[in-house]
Amino acid sequence: MNALTQLAQEGHEPLNPLVPPIPELVIGLIAFAIVFGFLAKKLLPNINKVLDERREAIEGGIEKADAAKLEAQQTLDQYKAQLAEARHEAARMRSEAEQRGAELIAEMRAEGQRQREEIVAAGHAQIEADRKQAAQALRQDVGTLATTLAGKLVGESLEDHARQSRVIDRFLDQLEEKAEAAR
Repeated sequence: MNALTQLAQEGHEPLNPLVPPIPELVIGLIAFAIVFGFLAKKLLPNINKVLDERREAIEGGIEKADAAKLEAQQTLDQYKAQLAEARHEAARMRSEAEQRGAELIAEMRAEGQRQREEIVAAGHAQIEADRKQAAQALRQDVGTLATTLAGKLVGESLEDHARQSRVIDRFLDQLEEKAEAAR
């Protein structure tokens, strides 16, 4: 027979395995109260202290992050303002450079035109001087040839230079007048 049936026959109630005996229950509750009291006195303040420090660190970190974010935003705004100013300055400088370039081009064109006119005027003057020199040389050569030819035709020498020059000049002047009249 088993122990339960034997207890039931003797007049005892059977023991419930879920309900502990009263003395054990009292000792367990006293031990629990002592352990709980010890933990509440020693461990709970340390836990609360660590939790408070952690909360303060988190809140401080959030405040620092907010301050850093605000500072970063201010710095970003400053950089944007500086960038806008730099772009404005670059546009102004580019405009000035284009204007100055146009002025330089106009100045260079005017200078080139002036130099061209000087060169053309100097060329015309040189051509005129060369033409007069060639005409003078031609007069002398034609005069000499005409005098020599006339001397051969007449049969005597026409070496008088003064008379020779007058005859040649008169002859060439008549030729020039005829050439100008033909134009």
